[in-house]
Amino acid sequence: MKILITLLKPLSFLPAILMMYLIFSFSAQTGEVSGELSYKISYQIVETKNEVLNENKSYDELAVAADGIHYYVRKAAHMTVYFLLAVAISFPLYVYRVRGIWLMLLAGIVCVVFAGFDEYHQSFVAGRGPSIKDVGIDSIGAFIGILLVQAFCWSTMHTPSAERRKKRHHKSKRR
Repeated sequence: MKILITLLKPLSFLPAILMMYLIFSFSAQTGEVSGELSYKISYQIVETKNEVLNENKSYDELAVAADGIHYYVRKAAHMTVYFLLAVAISFPLYVYRVRGIWLMLLAGIVCVVFAGFDEYHQSFVAGRGPSIKDVGIDSIGAFIGILLVQAFCWSTMHTPSAERRKKRHHKSKRR
């Protein structure tokens, strides 16, 4: 069983690699394609709000409302994908017993460096450009993801039943 776990441990980084590929793919979209995609999402949000709240807005009013939230939808998307990347990086590090400040530093550095490279990559894409502000927004999403993984792992490792198991395991090792 230990051999199987040892062989499968490196695969725990697969979700992080897939997330990086997804982020890179989004960044490779031209400015026009990327803008269209986020605008469709913005429009869908205001259209859903219109239906749920029975606001009866016209197409033009919905378009103005979608324009009004378009920037925030784009930045929320940045935060979300880097939140997911941080989670995908933090869990495998936890599996490899990286904990506490070291987990925050290592996962944080990986996410921020990747965000920087991703913005640099965008400088080669038509209609896109690098933005330090976006790296900051990406970093906020990553930091939230890292903190939530830390809190989740700590809370599952420090439940009363986990503490009892740890004590029993420690006593059995001494015998």
